Amino acid sequence: MTKIIPFKVNDTIELKKPHPCGAREFRILRVGSEVRIVCLGCGRDMNIDRIKLEKATKRIISSADGDAQNS
Repeated sequence: MTKIIPFKVNDTIELKKPHPCGAREFRILRVGSEVRIVCLGCGRDMNIDRIKLEKATKRIISSADGDAQNS
């Protein structure tokens, strides 16, 4: 069973694979069954299914609450 990652708006996350621009860091703009994220390298924003994002996430770099989590 996979642990559900508690994404929050304004969290900064690192993905396992880089974006085509080369950046791995993204900021969360909206949370739901689809999560809207923006690349911190080139500024491109996109919607991604939550399940797909949970599998692609390496770690949460900084949380909206101010604490960082390592997964």
